[in-house]
Amino acid sequence: MSTLFTPLTLRGVTLPNRIFISPMCQYSAIRGEATAWHLLHLGHLALSGAGMLCIEATAVEPDGRITPGDLGLWDDATEAAFKPVLAAIRQYSPVRVAIQLAHAGRKASSHAPWDGGQLIPVADGGWLPHAPSALPHKAGEAPPLALDTAGLNRIREAFAASTRRAARLGIDAIEVHAAHGYLLHEFLSPIANQRTDEYGGSLENRMRFPLEIFDVVRAAFPDDRPVGVRVSATDWVEGGWTPEETVAFARELKRRGADWVDVSSGGVSPKQQIPLEPGYQVPFAQAVKKETGATTIAVGLITDAQHANQILEEGKADLIAIARGVLYDPRWPWHAAAQLGATVEAPPQYWRSQPNDQKKLFGEVSFGQR
Repeated sequence: MSTLFTPLTLRGVTLPNRIFISPMCQYSAIRGEATAWHLLHLGHLALSGAGMLCIEATAVEPDGRITPGDLGLWDDATEAAFKPVLAAIRQYSPVRVAIQLAHAGRKASSHAPWDGGQLIPVADGGWLPHAPSALPHKAGEAPPLALDTAGLNRIREAFAASTRRAARLGIDAIEVHAAHGYLLHEFLSPIANQRTDEYGGSLENRMRFPLEIFDVVRAAFPDDRPVGVRVSATDWVEGGWTPEETVAFARELKRRGADWVDVSSGGVSPKQQIPLEPGYQVPFAQAVKKETGATTIAVGLITDAQHANQILEEGKADLIAIARGVLYDPRWPWHAAAQLGATVEAPPQYWRSQPNDQKKLFGEVSFGQR
């Protein structure tokens, strides 16, 4: 059997294969609440046959949204809005569901990408972002508010509260977002963090707040459900966060009980220079896995099933995250299974779709069972 279609157990959650659908922002919530779009979007991805589906970056407080259209999980209304979405998924799909909890930091109060993605001034309906230091993301933007002790305490409790809500909703796993230039990555990177207290300066100090957030999330989530972390392995900017620091951070996360490290890159500076090519971030996941023994997820222009399987068989990562590729081809796991001679879970309503010249592609599954 191809490695891509072998099971993987993370605490009390067993994935039938190693395909992880990445969290992908939709910017389509209303006041942080999931809408019919999320039911359609997540619903069709839940039928893809992937082992785990991760809900997009979900803000732990209103000021932590990237855009006004971001999902949130900060009060009873935002929690309740998830219930019909999750109920539909649970009724018709056995996919394991994770959620990425996030805070946008200084990249908050922005327009959606299709509206330009620029900072929304307070006068135009935006809000003042919070960050480790009063340094804007882009030249010419208004500086964010530097977090004081009360602000740090507020955000810690917000992550803990959102985690408890995720647990009540029956979410199978949590990914803490510490990548792509958002708040926790901002603490890690010297480009965004120029504090002079115990949260800035040395690597140990810059890691302190992200590790504290991981600790409160891990403590607030049931012990039999996994918690992972997404990281940016490098800022792709001289003087920024480095792959070597990522290994140190991953080592400490593993020591504290992190169940995976999802290894991406970039996002903290518009000056980044990224050499895009298929699998360009895989060496970072490989280094984290080799140096720390952590379970790693590889992501980044991995669109070919053979390539994805090869990464796993060569021991460079433990799971493959698919993002834009699965938006373009929502049945990517089906096609990967057909190409690799594996079976995939699919609803019986779709079993007749298998081409006659293929071996048995669809495994029989019992929906609603965990």
